Amino acid sequence: MFLLCGYQQANAQNGGRPFSLGFYTPAGDSGNVHSSMRDFSTQTQFDLPATDSARFSGFKGWVYRKLLREDLVVIKDKDYSFNISFLPDWQAGHSSVNGGNWLNTRGVSLSGKVGNNLTFRSEFYENQGKFPQYTRDFAEATGVMPGGLGEVKPHELNHAYDFAYSTALINYKAGKYFDFQLGYDKNFIGDGYRSMLLSDNAFNYPFFKLKFTAGQVQYTAMWAQFIDMAYPMSSYDNGYRKKWGAFNYLDWNVTKKFSIGLFESVIWQDSDSTGKRGFDVSYLNPILFLRPVEFANGSPDNALIGFNLKYATGRKSALYGQLLLDEFKIKELKAGKGWWANKFGGQLGFRANDAFGIANLNVLTETNFARPFTFSERSTLNNYGHDNLPLAHPMGANFVEWVNIADYRIKRWFFRGEVMYAREGLDSAGYNFGHDIFKSYDTRAYEYGNYLLQGLGTNVVFVQGKAAFLLNPANNLRLELTVGRRSETNSQWKKQETFFSFGLRSSFRQLVHDF
Repeated sequence: MFLLCGYQQANAQNGGRPFSLGFYTPAGDSGNVHSSMRDFSTQTQFDLPATDSARFSGFKGWVYRKLLREDLVVIKDKDYSFNISFLPDWQAGHSSVNGGNWLNTRGVSLSGKVGNNLTFRSEFYENQGKFPQYTRDFAEATGVMPGGLGEVKPHELNHAYDFAYSTALINYKAGKYFDFQLGYDKNFIGDGYRSMLLSDNAFNYPFFKLKFTAGQVQYTAMWAQFIDMAYPMSSYDNGYRKKWGAFNYLDWNVTKKFSIGLFESVIWQDSDSTGKRGFDVSYLNPILFLRPVEFANGSPDNALIGFNLKYATGRKSALYGQLLLDEFKIKELKAGKGWWANKFGGQLGFRANDAFGIANLNVLTETNFARPFTFSERSTLNNYGHDNLPLAHPMGANFVEWVNIADYRIKRWFFRGEVMYAREGLDSAGYNFGHDIFKSYDTRAYEYGNYLLQGLGTNVVFVQGKAAFLLNPANNLRLELTVGRRSETNSQWKKQETFFSFGLRSSFRQLVHDF
């Protein structure tokens, strides 16, 4: 992966896996940055001040460079480059509910460039760990780690899990306007912390992406394959059932301050009772719009449309929002009777870099919501999910969330704080109230009278603080202390848990705790 120094991107997109809020470029008056379509072939790194090198002037040899400045292996030539880095993530901590927690991860990354147009990146992680109780409950219920870190297997140590995952991405720039990506990775569309359109919440998946960029306009077409762990296997030899997705996204910087994005997607099952359908070539159409194609096929698939809006309030700040439309009828919406199939969600947020005039202080506040049954379908074979996790917001549907994040860096020190509050309407008493997108909407409790946060009203409060000392910006090797607390309360239970951990961590991946 090519790690771009500082907080500003050299390309026309923000990089993937934004470890710091400051890695996002609001664009503002600075030019045609297409901020809402993240590019996972690049990753921003911290840019250390020049005075930092002087502190280690006596250690400018090989050891200094490998520990504090660059990847383990660096090979550079005028026609190619190749990097290898070891990525440890070793943590030890404690939970107020289930005692000692720990994580033992060994990772490796390989990246490089051939000529001026071809770049590649690959990562592999082998993990064993014991986690806070609420994370363990999630893994037990879904069979996967939250945040799309892979399927879990019981570890030989009690209440611990073993999981592994890998990523790979090849990007080829064909001339001035076109990029082609072939990957097994994640994607993210939006300007916020979460995305209601397509997020990096789910596990990695294979995809092919075509991207056209010409000044104020960027158009992306993507085709992907997903896994359905919930539906019974057709046979052991074939493994989990598969499904397909086609995505189109048009991002237009209308002015230097205002941009609008048009999103559409279709999910369809790989096989049904009549036999194997496979990849439907009808959806090879790389131009908007997919909905007429889905209609021409007899409307058997799951089509969604959405909008992404951003207004740069300053050179380093922006208001942003999203609207996701799954199914709805204007007539039913006006009637106000709570028809179950009026399914939609949205987002509204604000973010700023160098907030309040303080260098490297970054803040974000954001609200997200989704009505009951949004993203769900008749069957999990074509719902908006992958590997037992939603492709959009991690809470699925029937929720309202407010998340606030701030981070700050001074020299090699990095601090991050988060406060999240959510209200969810959980399913209860055997009724489907529309929270779990992996339940068929045919099992809904009511035809009418469905309203946001119906069901078992549950409050989730998450508070977390981090302090880290950066050792090597190339692979984000750092010493990190994390302290957090999560509570989940409703009329039936009250779950509260405090946890902390300390360790030597590397890479830019995030272990998701706020769900």
